[in-house]
Amino acid sequence: MDQLSVSSMFIKAHITNLVKFLDPKTILYVCIVVLVTLWIYWLFCVPFVWIKYLDDVSYSKVSKREDFCRNNNKRDAINRIRKAKKNSSNEMPPPFPNGWYAILESSKVRPGEAKFVACLGEKLVVYRTQKHKVFVLDAYCPHLGANLGVGGRVVGDNIECPFHQWSFRGEDGSCNNIPYSTSIPRGTNVKKWISQEVNDFIFIWYHAESTDPWELPVTMEIQEKNISYHGRNEFYINCHIQEIPENGADMAHFSAIHSESFLAGSLAPSKSLLGQFGCHKWNARWLPGTGEEKHVAEITLTHSLQIIRKVHCFLMNVSVKQIGPSFVYLKMNSSTFGQIQVLQTITPIEPLLQKVVHRFYGPRWLGPLLKVLIYGESVMFERDINMWNHKVFRRNPILAKEDSSIKQFRMWYSQFYTSSSKQFSQVTNDDW
Repeated sequence: MDQLSVSSMFIKAHITNLVKFLDPKTILYVCIVVLVTLWIYWLFCVPFVWIKYLDDVSYSKVSKREDFCRNNNKRDAINRIRKAKKNSSNEMPPPFPNGWYAILESSKVRPGEAKFVACLGEKLVVYRTQKHKVFVLDAYCPHLGANLGVGGRVVGDNIECPFHQWSFRGEDGSCNNIPYSTSIPRGTNVKKWISQEVNDFIFIWYHAESTDPWELPVTMEIQEKNISYHGRNEFYINCHIQEIPENGADMAHFSAIHSESFLAGSLAPSKSLLGQFGCHKWNARWLPGTGEEKHVAEITLTHSLQIIRKVHCFLMNVSVKQIGPSFVYLKMNSSTFGQIQVLQTITPIEPLLQKVVHRFYGPRWLGPLLKVLIYGESVMFERDINMWNHKVFRRNPILAKEDSSIKQFRMWYSQFYTSSSKQFSQVTNDDW
């Protein structure tokens, strides 16, 4: 008997003994233990992600409306709405206010990797060196126009063009090597953007006047990983960037669209039977910053979920800082659950197309609650998107006296526009 036959007989004997030991009841118990273990791991350790693209929110029934019966599909209907909003652009402020913008989440760029990013009317290459340093340059090579973010090679602190291997330094964007030439033409460089990587985001400083940037706040608990990342949501919205932070100063909208339970969904919560299972109560206040902190506004919120009359749960005090035109740092404090932190960023992909990301952080043991919170916040935010996607911006709205905080907000936000800010006519094209 050869060695292979002996080995086969040995394996078969072990399998037979294992089958005798693992009777159906034991197998069932093992499967239950494995499934419960995986479920617990998912609850506490796996980030919850919620992503909705432009045609996923509030446009679900638009192509069925009589107004759009001639359209062949939903995309045509959406484009008609977007075109109508474009035609009202003379009402709107400049599309790209001055300030810091998160153009990419840190996790999206690995060491030695380059990414192409189009936003703010600019085309950028973002790359990370093997030493984890991040640089942001204009994307197109001045030689023959190749995209450094598509196939570009990271060599030390440089990005190497994929077309002819011209190399550009991350520190200043200057060309420092042309492999087939003994000389470098004078002025051969690409624009280097002021950038900073904090709070799990890569930011760039965008300013029409080339003014020095204000300091970005660093959330030490997030920066030093003292609290856990629990998930994110991501939305694409058809509106002017200013309309999104303006919601924080619009006190009347909280009770108008955010009072029904999040279980009622986002599209028509007042018509859902699940809307009867609880009622959200809000109390909000908006205040502008002054002096060196004039680019910061603060919102204080109190929230509770009223299950039945006089019975409230999920009591939370919420502190929100709007830092510049596009970054929000939010803290939720609860005597029951402790502190939860949320970061919101808005990135103008096009003049009337905003990418909004929320990232959620808290203690690891709050994993199950954070998943419920991310779901609930996503539903609530979609209710706002239902409004933003279809409304127009009013430069001079008619306001009730109770809307004074909206007027305050607009005065505060106007600091992010200057005489050199690009107007819609300068940045629009046939592609958006």
